[in-house]
Amino acid sequence: MTEIANSPGGVDTEVVGDADVDVVVVGGGVAGLSGAVTLARSRRSVVVIDSGEPRNAPASGLHGLLSRDGINPSELLCVGREEVISYGGRMISDRVVTTGRDGDGFVVDTAGGHRFRARRLLMCTGLVDRLPDIAGLRERWGRDVLHCPYCHGWEVRDQPVGVLATGPAAVHQALLFRQLSDQVTLFRHSIGELGVEDRERLAARGVAVVEGDVTDLEIEDDRLTGVRLASGDRVPLAALVVAPRFEARDDVLAELGLTAVEHPWAIGDQVGADGTGLTAAGGVWVARNVADVLDGVPAAAAAGVRAAAAINADLVAAETDAALARRRTRSVAGVFTLEAEAALCEQVMGERRHGLDGLLPLGPSQQG
Repeated sequence: MTEIANSPGGVDTEVVGDADVDVVVVGGGVAGLSGAVTLARSRRSVVVIDSGEPRNAPASGLHGLLSRDGINPSELLCVGREEVISYGGRMISDRVVTTGRDGDGFVVDTAGGHRFRARRLLMCTGLVDRLPDIAGLRERWGRDVLHCPYCHGWEVRDQPVGVLATGPAAVHQALLFRQLSDQVTLFRHSIGELGVEDRERLAARGVAVVEGDVTDLEIEDDRLTGVRLASGDRVPLAALVVAPRFEARDDVLAELGLTAVEHPWAIGDQVGADGTGLTAAGGVWVARNVADVLDGVPAAAAAGVRAAAAINADLVAAETDAALARRRTRSVAGVFTLEAEAALCEQVMGERRHGLDGLLPLGPSQQG
């Protein structure tokens, strides 16, 4: 577990136990931090609990993020943590182990023995990339073993690129990378026979198709130089594109009655939610890859802000309803005070109202 205390930038790491807050954010990636900043700027009390395991940690730089293109992932998160703290939010380096209902709110327990009570939850737990079982693949992940043309494609432009076919998106991936290089090879590997139309489309764009399984990566001077097939043949490459299976980290969500469902493209699973991230478990929002496996960093930031705005609006509505109920209770109770009854009696009865003076004996002038 990465301790935030060791992160650059002087991040506040004081751990607060048994705290009541408006929102607990689980996951301190781009979505979680963006959501936390938005909530804190709305004067909400926020705790972000992060286990320090960002999915994009292997990457040397993030791309496609306006004004921050190429920034190291850890640097971006460090800046984000500082921004959360600057608005009064709290950053906790810990792992959430259980979540559950607590009346109208929630209880969140951590591995470090801390408990937080929250009115709402924003779950940004992300996903896990399940890679094919090929030796060395995981070690090169995010470097020269890639999956996203928008994240890493420019860096391998005009170089020999291989696409490892592991699922239905393989042909689509190959055609996307063909936009960046005219040296693209599709390794059919573990998928079934390609259809006639797929082969024609690949041929029309000059994408070669190689039969047989890829068994090994060839590495020289800490660089991918090629792959070796089961047949023993070697194909030189500068990058290998792999579509992992994307699996949502939904363990703590399952305790709230939420489970991941298969993505429409059969590339992984994700937790269902509406356009703001609100799930079927009232009071629980999700953002980033746990809700959409295809979200990149810019989309993750937007999703965090969108969910946070919805959470704040929901809390405002709840607080207004409560204030209105209190006002109406006070108004009804005020009708039955002694002062109110006396005033009403005077308005209705005038001088005929009952009172002590009505019990006095009549004077001589009043006697008949």
